Amino acid sequence: MLGQVILSGILIGFVYSLVAVGLTLIWGVMDIINFAHGEFLMISMYTAFWMYALLKWDPLVTLPLASFLIFAISFLTYKMIIKKVLDAPGLTALLATFGLSLFIRNLAQFLWTPNYRFITESIVTDKKMAFGTLIIGMPQMVAALGSVLMTGLIYYFVKKTRMGMAIQATALDRDTAKLMGIDTEKVYAVTFGISGICVGVAGVLLSTFFPVYPEAGALYSLLAFVIVAFGGFGNIQGALLGGIIVGLAESLGGFFLGTQFKYAVVFLLYLLVLQFRPKGLFGW
Repeated sequence: MLGQVILSGILIGFVYSLVAVGLTLIWGVMDIINFAHGEFLMISMYTAFWMYALLKWDPLVTLPLASFLIFAISFLTYKMIIKKVLDAPGLTALLATFGLSLFIRNLAQFLWTPNYRFITESIVTDKKMAFGTLIIGMPQMVAALGSVLMTGLIYYFVKKTRMGMAIQATALDRDTAKLMGIDTEKVYAVTFGISGICVGVAGVLLSTFFPVYPEAGALYSLLAFVIVAFGGFGNIQGALLGGIIVGLAESLGGFFLGTQFKYAVVFLLYLLVLQFRPKGLFGW
């Protein structure tokens, strides 16, 4: 039984990691906290649901469309909102994304009501895999594998491509990067777009086994903040490890103390880590 709990924690931890990777990129490169990150994930979940409900598209078929949609929304968010407050005091950008978060959440409630909606006939629904005594739901397995793959692709992009190196240079020193001929404006826009792809993919994968509702993104957004603080700001490996730690803490906390305390365990662990590593496990 304990092995099953640990495995479940690791699987959901990979999905948390992908959500946090998008957040940590923005935080690390632009030094901005995007409070609307969870709402972008919620829009992705609704995209998967409505494509399923109206056109009978499986969420996995909708994945590229939802990812592109959230990329476009994130890109436009940067161009229309973030760009205008980039050089303002940090609190201005924070309040701008917080306001955007409230607007999107309330708009979703107005358009689609607060009711929970479910995708009940995905190609992974009700399928399971058995490894000895361990049983894994196919939706959770696909979500975990998809998240690991996506996290790996983002890591490769940032570390090995020309644009990725420009992102790293801008994160280190924006003014020096400009002097070296890097188009920091383009870097910021692409970073925001990549962050959107992360939650676009995560949202679709989550929609196969989690309910879709206007508040759905709030919890993942909060957990992503904790994971980013765990792993260190702007650190993709840290986000991956932090997501697994949070997933395990949530599962083990729920198993030993009851599901009502599982998030209390996560936040208690977060406070303990900050006492010894204020900049996260991989921070410097």
